[in-house]
Amino acid sequence: MQDYSGYGQPPFGSTSPLPPMPPMPPPPRRRTGFLSYLVVAVVAGALGAGSVVALYHPTSSNTSAAAPQPSAIPTAPTPMPSTAIPQPSSGGVAGNASQTAILNKVEPGLVIINTTLQYNSEQAAGTGMVINQDGLVLTNNHVIEDSTSITATDLGNGHRYTAKIIGYDVTRDVALIQLQNASGLRTVPLGDSNAVKNGASVLAMGNAEGQGAIVPAAGSVTGLDQTITASDSGGSITSETLHGMIQTDANVVSGDSGGPLADAAGQVIGMDTAGSGGNFPNQQSTDGYAIPIDTALSIARQIAAGQASSTIALGYPAFMGIYIAPGTSSASPMQQAQQEEGNGGGFGGGFGGVGGTPACYTDDSGLSAPQQIANVSSGTLIIGVICGSPAQSIGLTGGSVITAVNGQAVGSPSSLTQIVSKYKPGQSIQVTWVTPDNQRQTRNLALIPGPPL
Repeated sequence: MQDYSGYGQPPFGSTSPLPPMPPMPPPPRRRTGFLSYLVVAVVAGALGAGSVVALYHPTSSNTSAAAPQPSAIPTAPTPMPSTAIPQPSSGGVAGNASQTAILNKVEPGLVIINTTLQYNSEQAAGTGMVINQDGLVLTNNHVIEDSTSITATDLGNGHRYTAKIIGYDVTRDVALIQLQNASGLRTVPLGDSNAVKNGASVLAMGNAEGQGAIVPAAGSVTGLDQTITASDSGGSITSETLHGMIQTDANVVSGDSGGPLADAAGQVIGMDTAGSGGNFPNQQSTDGYAIPIDTALSIARQIAAGQASSTIALGYPAFMGIYIAPGTSSASPMQQAQQEEGNGGGFGGGFGGVGGTPACYTDDSGLSAPQQIANVSSGTLIIGVICGSPAQSIGLTGGSVITAVNGQAVGSPSSLTQIVSKYKPGQSIQVTWVTPDNQRQTRNLALIPGPPL
């Protein structure tokens, strides 16, 4: 497992390019945004236990663009003409005709998202909802985490766009991206999630299993104001707790993340975020979870307004280009190495290097603890460096231990992340480290934009 040091809240519109990378290794793994959720508590119902899928992952185009204005995001549900969609029968959206009518209303405002997670040697796919005509798209944070490039195919016009991250909220799993050079797009019809009732018929839609097409799944609302704790089986997030979720028995699956949960009138009331994996014995039900659309839009407006906070990050984070062990433990670098080695895996994907340790990596395949590390009592151990990164340019290598940044002592891996997160792409920091052969070094490192957390 890796952690990217130097995550922060850079200003939207930074144009600093990522460094040129060596050719990608043979075909990367394909991930459809599989974020596993374990339901540990239900606010409005009985306790449950189950593997809850979630649903997907995403790009980082460095093309500059003007920051959207807050007014660009709708502040009220889109009016729906009474003739816009046939009224559902008593069977809600279970009938094929009703499902088709709702799908026809909502699908033109959706996008199929594909991302490359270059440093993870993976690709991913998910869903997004267009919320203004100029290409602002609402999706889940876990759809775009760790992404180094994002493309989105608009289903209203069939065009494929590169996308830029405007901002994201990790703790509430919401992200806002901008399709580049888009205009005149169809938007999704927005409903009122505050008016949702238990038992209401719904239709979940999304890029199920990364098929590249929208697949509908009918069901009903089975719970409101639910709380789930998530464990990510694919990305860097280890766990997160989401509150206020809409629960449904619609078959929400991997790839649906960021897609709409629509009511029987064809209005979007939630954003698909997690679904039951059905991997546990005696698990009888299929549960899906959606973030209420009012909640998601409120976060999106803050992002569009440039309102960074303790949970909202704008644009791309500052990036050093190193792999470090995760966690808050202040264990010595030698213990960090032993713990990392305990994770298993042999070296691979690197170039050059001596003593069995690659000089740099193009991705995290085969990443494991260096064979020789600096003999220091405290600091953050570098497991490896990314080829062409700022870290490699100043001579950092796997087995080195960072002991200070701008004179501030570094201990646990999380302390390094916290220190560097205060800086922005384009800024420089002074890094002090000890090399594997125990030489003390201090150099200035210029931070660049990196993958979102």
